[in-house]
Amino acid sequence: MSQDENQPAKSRNPENYTFLDKEALSKYTTDTGKIIPIKYTGLTPMQQRKVSKLIKTARHMQLVD
Repeated sequence: MSQDENQPAKSRNPENYTFLDKEALSKYTTDTGKIIPIKYTGLTPMQQRKVSKLIKTARHMQLVD
């Protein structure tokens, strides 16, 4: 068994993301690394704030380009 089979499925809810979810957070950034506005993401304001904070944390940890 590989490690991928032991891990639970990733949640699609942005409130359950962590700063380590690089693929999930990349949906909310442009190719140049800017955070996509709430107008285009369709998230609630609370979810947008959480995603923005996670993206900024991931940038600081140099996990996201």
